[in-house]
Amino acid sequence: MSTRYDQHGSIPVDPTTSLYRLGAGGPSLSAGLAAAGATGRRVALLHIDIDRFGAINDSMGHAVGDQVLAAIAQRLDKAMPAEGWLWRLGSDEFVAGIGYRRDEPDGMALAERLHDAFDSPLSVPPYVLQVSLAIGIAVYPDDAQDAAGLLAQADEAVRLAKRESNNGIGLSVLPNGSPQNHENLSRTVVDALANDEFKLFYQPTVNAQDGSIDAVSVLLRWQTSDHGLLRPGNFLDVIDRSGLSARVGYWVVNRAISQLAKWRAEGLDYLNISVHLANPMLIRPDCTDLIGQMLHKHQIPARALEFEVSESVLALDARNVAGTLAGLRALGATMTVQDFGMGGLGLAALAQYPLDRLKIDRSLIHNIASDPRAAAIVRGIIALGHRLGMKVTAKGVETEAEVNFLRRNHCDFFLGHLFSPPRPAGDMGELIRRRFLLPEAFAATRPERTLLLLDDENNVLRSLVRLFRRDGYRLLTASSVREAFDLLANNPVQVILSDQRMPDMNGTEFLERVRDLYPDTMRMVLSGYTDLATITDAINRGAIYRFLTKPWNDDELREHIRDAFRAHERVGTYEESF
Repeated sequence: MSTRYDQHGSIPVDPTTSLYRLGAGGPSLSAGLAAAGATGRRVALLHIDIDRFGAINDSMGHAVGDQVLAAIAQRLDKAMPAEGWLWRLGSDEFVAGIGYRRDEPDGMALAERLHDAFDSPLSVPPYVLQVSLAIGIAVYPDDAQDAAGLLAQADEAVRLAKRESNNGIGLSVLPNGSPQNHENLSRTVVDALANDEFKLFYQPTVNAQDGSIDAVSVLLRWQTSDHGLLRPGNFLDVIDRSGLSARVGYWVVNRAISQLAKWRAEGLDYLNISVHLANPMLIRPDCTDLIGQMLHKHQIPARALEFEVSESVLALDARNVAGTLAGLRALGATMTVQDFGMGGLGLAALAQYPLDRLKIDRSLIHNIASDPRAAAIVRGIIALGHRLGMKVTAKGVETEAEVNFLRRNHCDFFLGHLFSPPRPAGDMGELIRRRFLLPEAFAATRPERTLLLLDDENNVLRSLVRLFRRDGYRLLTASSVREAFDLLANNPVQVILSDQRMPDMNGTEFLERVRDLYPDTMRMVLSGYTDLATITDAINRGAIYRFLTKPWNDDELREHIRDAFRAHERVGTYEESF
């Protein structure tokens, strides 16, 4: 099973994705199953469906849809292990397969790997898209004895993933193979605790001011013998149905405090820890006392603990919750709303409870550097939190563009793979001792006057650079709208001078989007293309500050730019006086 599909170079491939179609060429699934049976291996077959792909075709057209499919296929292929197989099944569906023995990565590990590959947005210029997968897993010979049966089981599993799974992964063995009654579920969880199968991973929370590690967030994993290392989305429902959420939750808190005590004993006194409190824990009247005992046992001050609570338990106004939150806060702990913006928490409830921080859900962070609606939502959450006297953490930060956008909008803390993926405690030593992460992303580069020049003609850009260099501005140049958005996300820009006629988006459209994303910029159009109705409308709606024509007079153009910087500084001074 070591032969990859792309070694069959003489067999035609799907023209859109450059992958073999299942059953039409490349490796044979039936032959792979036969080889696995002969060598005593299992085969995991993954049915991969792209969530909401139809909306991309409907809104952007089939040509863009094909480009997206090609980019998805490329990313899937790159994430596949060398011994795996990948086919296109049809439309927006793919099939992946991997053979394994007991101690080797299985289908669940591969599904997690493929999901991780799409943590960062997909770039299909001029679009930046967040893509998510639904994956169904079937295993040979457990679920089926032949290729057709295995495909049918994987297809049913992906339907299950779409309908019931909150992490987009469905296992064909779950409906029939998992214990369903309360007693069996409880025994499974109790045995896992007794056998030390639950593991804690840690991910740094970074201070937005200087990139220093403020705390480490605790994430629970389950090391199973059948499915390898599972993330919470694959087992939290089992714990919930077992009725042991509070017991597991207290185990997590105690283990996390114990680990923090070890790190602090090594001299890392600055380090704090953030841990989720399950809803059943908060409802118990003795929650504060139990956690207080753990802190006393390990000699850890409560101020070193951040406790995250879900929106759902706050929205329900459940008994004892307010008292528990107030008690933990009175001890000195920080109280945080987890994944804010996803649980329907009303503003009245947010104001009712003693809370210190909001953690913005990762789904709201993607595309903030180029999507005005996403940017407006995130800016609104940050402003709301600050108005209520709370700090704000952005979860799922993946790019430096997101870091710079969030910093410029005064977000307080970051959490995401850009800084570090979740790691076991044994792999955290070097990271937390280093303390300052990605110093280049946090370098103080905020000049007083930055001018962004956008024109798709390089000779025009060179002429403008020569003209404005003498005035001492920091000059940024872009030959496409995409480059301009990247520069805006990563740099504080006061004035923008854009061409009107460009291949991917005209200047007024670009500046309208910039107005929504960066309303404090001064936006100007420089063009020989004069559509007076479009330009006048853009000026009236505040999209552009001034319209200038080509060819230009050097002295007049320099004066217009100086006026724009002065206007920006006047507005800034006026706002600071309030």
